[in-house]
Amino acid sequence: MDSDMHSDTDSGMDWSAWHEGYDDPGSWQARRLRAVQELVREALDGAPAGELRIVSLCAGQGRDVLGVLADHPRRADVRARLVELDPRNTATARRLAEAAGLGARVEVVTGDAALPARYAGLVPADLVLVCGVFGNLTDADVARTVRACRALCRTGGTVIWTRHREAPDLVPRILDWFAGAEFEQLRLSPPDAGYGVGAHRFTGTPDEPAPEQRMFDFVGYPHLRPGR
Repeated sequence: MDSDMHSDTDSGMDWSAWHEGYDDPGSWQARRLRAVQELVREALDGAPAGELRIVSLCAGQGRDVLGVLADHPRRADVRARLVELDPRNTATARRLAEAAGLGARVEVVTGDAALPARYAGLVPADLVLVCGVFGNLTDADVARTVRACRALCRTGGTVIWTRHREAPDLVPRILDWFAGAEFEQLRLSPPDAGYGVGAHRFTGTPDEPAPEQRMFDFVGYPHLRPGR
């Protein structure tokens, strides 16, 4: 692991074993994954011609991005960087990328996804994924990460994010924070979906990056199912 990884980011969870829930098609994880993949596909379908840049924070095994790129007609246009702390997950992501013939297009980084410097050279991006993140942060860090997306996302680019809808439901405030940061709401899953998935388009001018300014620290909430 890289020396600057932050110990708070794993919160004592086995984040590799957590991904086993995706293998059950009826699980909330698998249903949420399909919802995220649908939004990824929509974002790629609607992106302008030319190179497409994708960055994914706390990317896990990269199933959301890789599952779409495997057969998407724009796959040859994509440069993607998936940043994830757990080396078992990044090893799986690399295997999936290679199996899909995406090894030259997708860079998988084992490192601290909270550092903006991890995304240098690929931001502002056409598509930013912040999935499985907000459910493990303090409210203040969620707000700070939303603001940080202003430096990660190009004008007209898309941010896809997730957050559980269990009490206290933070999603209404997240929508306000995105609106305040000049993001236009595109999609939001229904409150009773069993998960929360949203997509926003950036309408402002990207902020200058602050490479060493942390966006968040994972804290986790033991009473919630992790990663939501």
